[in-house]
Amino acid sequence: MGFLIPQINDILDIILVAIILYEVFVITKRTGGYQILIGVIFIFFLYYAAALFNLEMMSAILRALKNVWVLAIIILFQPELRSMLSKIHFSKNFGSIFKKRETFFYGQLMDAVSSMSFRKMGALIVIELSHPLDRFIDKAEVIDASISVRLLLSIFTPGSILHDGAVIIRGERILAAKAVLPLSSHEEYLKRYGMRHMAAVGISEITDAFAIVVSEETGKVSVAQHGVLLPNIPFEELMQRIADATSK
Repeated sequence: MGFLIPQINDILDIILVAIILYEVFVITKRTGGYQILIGVIFIFFLYYAAALFNLEMMSAILRALKNVWVLAIIILFQPELRSMLSKIHFSKNFGSIFKKRETFFYGQLMDAVSSMSFRKMGALIVIELSHPLDRFIDKAEVIDASISVRLLLSIFTPGSILHDGAVIIRGERILAAKAVLPLSSHEEYLKRYGMRHMAAVGISEITDAFAIVVSEETGKVSVAQHGVLLPNIPFEELMQRIADATSK
């Protein structure tokens, strides 16, 4: 019965496969690429079914296309694969491999929000989660840049051509600015808040996006998610809410 006892290489094999499958699920969920993933799974199913039932012609065709599949997957998922691989790095602390977000991402975002709050600089920042925001990104000013305090402050500086509208963040990058979002028709919020807050609630009503609003009148920070606006959020709570939202 010794052959039933797992060896170290078996355990390592299972862990690595689990990590890869988890990352594929996260990438697919975040990018909305379920149709592509289903297509790839179907092709692999055909390949092994052809081998199992000894379908020589089908097997020959699929073997000939095998290298093309790999290339197609790499091309289709190139940005996501690059993002995934950039997170896997060796360090003295092995646990760092499993971090979902670099602290740098939170630090830059929090520093920017804190600075804008202190200056009473109006801002609307939307973090995309599982529901793609492509239709809003396509009509906005596409940026596709790393998150930085300087960039966010320059976008929301009064008088900037990108000042109006929302910034949309996907993963750890600013994808677009000056995005026009749908306004909520929530009567209670309409009586108390301006367009930025209503846009934050509006996008959270139709998607699972996490929206951050800085009031240009008071400097207070509010967040909106699932159609609910939470005003005057402390910064330590804001960071925890962002971490909770992006880790799902």
